[in-house]
Amino acid sequence: MTTGTRQSVLIVGGSGVVGSLAAKTLRKLHPDLPITIGGRDRTKAAAVAAQIGRAQAVHVDLGRADLGQPANEIYSAIVMFVKDDRMNALRYAQRTGAAYVDISTAAFEIAPEVALYAQRPKSAPVLLTSHWLAGSATLPALHFAKSYASLESVAVGVVLDEKDMGGPAAYADYERQTKAGQSALILKDGKWIWVGGEDSSRSFVTVDGTELKGQAYPMLDTMSIAAATDARSVRFDLVLGETATRRRGEPFSTEIVIELEGMRKDGSRGRSRHELVHPEGQAPMTAVGVAVGVERLLGLAAGERVAPGLYQPNVLIEPAHMLERLAAFGTRIRSI
Repeated sequence: MTTGTRQSVLIVGGSGVVGSLAAKTLRKLHPDLPITIGGRDRTKAAAVAAQIGRAQAVHVDLGRADLGQPANEIYSAIVMFVKDDRMNALRYAQRTGAAYVDISTAAFEIAPEVALYAQRPKSAPVLLTSHWLAGSATLPALHFAKSYASLESVAVGVVLDEKDMGGPAAYADYERQTKAGQSALILKDGKWIWVGGEDSSRSFVTVDGTELKGQAYPMLDTMSIAAATDARSVRFDLVLGETATRRRGEPFSTEIVIELEGMRKDGSRGRSRHELVHPEGQAPMTAVGVAVGVERLLGLAAGERVAPGLYQPNVLIEPAHMLERLAAFGTRIRSI
């Protein structure tokens, strides 16, 4: 393990369901990395800090410009597991030079963050990783896309079990994004279009052969995949319902189905299908995605510490590295 920093990583919402798992994942990957668990309830944060070791707990007030932190406290990174409507956390990161990671902002909500970055582009690295499960669909899709010379289409279908919504912050994100964004942006035949209603639906076959109807969902995955592959059509569809494991009477899982079509490197046309399943649901995959983003930003794995800039995970993280991390933490991967 390399150590790129002595400053602590502040995980805002680190006592929540996914935030605490992300902290534990970071600890497994980097035993010596200082971690600070931040939240509104310091007692809950302290309990998580005690579990992971070499960690402290702080009260975070997103209503304050300084987040309620001591003036002499400098963090190496600030990871947001809650939506910051005031943008105080990003401003704080820019003032202090901390890397900033956001996983809660839909495609139609990123304008305030982009504007703040444009105002101070050299202040801090900003990682927008509000992709499905923090890049757990986009980076694998880009890995599998490498077997094609050119792509006609990339279609990602995900199944989130209705019993696997996560904690209050995750549910608030889902509620806000589905109510505020009645349409979704997709790439179709080389054109970006907004689709809504019946036009936004797509049926796909899940991992046990069941056909389900998904809805186009406003994640950043569509934009990242399109930019990285130059595919003519890209879309991302979500089913909120019952996963294959629960249909078998087992606990919920989470499912990602990636379908690609295009010209292979040998000149033949081809299609491929790739399935990622985690038997414990969405939280472990999200935790891995965040941990991989943090370690890359801080230069703890796969490269030097990242310079100030505006990034998405596909720009910083090697897709094969993400797949390795996902597999190491229990994701089952199958290609057909």
